[in-house]
Amino acid sequence: MAPTKPKNKSQKDKAKARARIGAAQPSNVNARELLNNASAMLEVGDIENAAKTAKTAYKAVGEDGKLAGAALSLLGHINVELGEIEAAREFFLAAVKTDEDGTLPEDVAGGPEKFLWLAQLSEEGGQDSVSWYDRGASALRLQIQTLSDELEKRPHGKEQQEALITEKKRRLAAILCAVAEVYMTDLSWEEDAEQRCEALITEAIMLAPELADTWQTVANVRISQTRVDEAKEALRRSMALWEHLEPEDPNVPQFPTRVSLVRLLIEVGMEEKAIDVAERLILEDDQAVEVWYLGGYGRYLLGEKIKNGELQAPEGEAWQDIWRLSRKYLAQCLRTYAAIEYEDERLGAHAQELLDSIRGELGVVGAEEDEVWEDTDVEEDEDEEMN
Repeated sequence: MAPTKPKNKSQKDKAKARARIGAAQPSNVNARELLNNASAMLEVGDIENAAKTAKTAYKAVGEDGKLAGAALSLLGHINVELGEIEAAREFFLAAVKTDEDGTLPEDVAGGPEKFLWLAQLSEEGGQDSVSWYDRGASALRLQIQTLSDELEKRPHGKEQQEALITEKKRRLAAILCAVAEVYMTDLSWEEDAEQRCEALITEAIMLAPELADTWQTVANVRISQTRVDEAKEALRRSMALWEHLEPEDPNVPQFPTRVSLVRLLIEVGMEEKAIDVAERLILEDDQAVEVWYLGGYGRYLLGEKIKNGELQAPEGEAWQDIWRLSRKYLAQCLRTYAAIEYEDERLGAHAQELLDSIRGELGVVGAEEDEVWEDTDVEEDEDEEMN
């Protein structure tokens, strides 16, 4: 799958310590230690040394060594981080040859991970991605079955075993949701695309009803079916699972997933919820152009509905107030867009169009209001909601 979320501070500190030790290791360190050291270096962002150490480990292991798959998979991951996607694909394909069905133990890079990377890195997409996802799902199903059989035979250590099974089920549900997304996009033209999506999300819900991503995918499918009320309910269920948690909590969906959530909320007319999520995302990353855009767009649509009499304005606010803050979001979006040379031209054009529309209604204001973003605006809004 994609690179995992950053770990908490104590885990990062341990990884840094391992990386420092690894960098100072003598040349006679065994292959497993080299791989552990390379993983630690990768975790703390020392990509160059991670690559060198992983290559040394692979040379020590050899093509037919027990740890060859582990070395190849790690080199694939490192090359993803380096932006060398073609090289990454080659390493993962080589890793597959060491474990065709994903039945080797995970400590030697058996299991589903390499298949999932290849699904995401597929040049063809569509059916090719689905095929790799299916292989990853098959490997996970086998792991779940094996763990369940072991639990029946040896019930001692039940809690730990059940937690591991739950984790595997959540990963499998995430794969099924990823396949559903492919059928809603690349393979939407296939006759049975809708039926496949329905089967996939049904199984995902059965496997992991506590997984927010599952309900978000359900909402996406319902939107494609124009079943908007059901989509709204699925989005509410998804958000209820994590919106009260701290950003570092592992149950909070990853940043890109929550950006997609804001888009879905806007699409079904839940602008206020969309704004809430966007504000939280901005506090996590104030360089996210798309989030500034979506926060501004959500406020624009909310203000427009109030202006047209479709909604009642919040107490103490008028549609003009909402549009003024929308203007700030959109202005910040365009500044950040230019500063980092963002490549989505359509997003930039739409942000400018919205900004021009607001200025047409409210007028062009001085630089102190429109051109300078104050972080306290978002923080004060959040404080008011908490109070």
